[in-house]
Amino acid sequence: MRLAFLPALLALALTPLLRAEAPAQANRFEKEIAAFEAADKTSPPPQGAILFTGASGIKRWTTLAEDFPGLQVINRGFGGSQISDSIHFLDRVSVPYHPKTIVLQAGGNDLNAGKPVAQVVADFKTWVDKVRAKLPGVKIVYLGQSPSPARWAQREQQKELNRLVQEYIATGKNMAFVDLWDVTLGPDGQPRPELFVADKLHPSAEGYRIRTKLLRPVIEAP
Repeated sequence: MRLAFLPALLALALTPLLRAEAPAQANRFEKEIAAFEAADKTSPPPQGAILFTGASGIKRWTTLAEDFPGLQVINRGFGGSQISDSIHFLDRVSVPYHPKTIVLQAGGNDLNAGKPVAQVVADFKTWVDKVRAKLPGVKIVYLGQSPSPARWAQREQQKELNRLVQEYIATGKNMAFVDLWDVTLGPDGQPRPELFVADKLHPSAEGYRIRTKLLRPVIEAP
């Protein structure tokens, strides 16, 4: 009988630890977010621009302004982030700019951390709901997962995430999905090496050129 109570006792014992861990995880990007806010005070970004946010694929996109001439763009990517981090910092890295469009690239780190696809999709839906509550008129563009040599073993989960997110986006309004899958693969069915830097994970200049080509008509579409 005593053994039957062990799971419940263990859960009670772990609850304070789990509660303590959650804020610590969520706040691991506090320095980066604070740096964004400090930069905003020195040089306020334009309102109604196109906001790029999410993980390191966005953070490393240092040529955004050059790649999208004639458009006002803001880069608020923070490397290593997951969708839950974009939710946590929404009021500080998205809402203040009142963007007309948000481009989100996230989800890959979530899968790499062991989160099931269903959880990542649920987090994306939560993020969309929170964005809509604060910025009802904003256009949401999701930059789909692209296969990479470094995470080739996760390709089936990435494809499933793409499929489910694309299905969800198709049911909504003022949302778009940008598919990077096929254009990233070569004739041999493997990721094209020239699209990645030395770590075989992040985009090269050519990789960003492809993203720009696919994103621009979506961003400019009414």
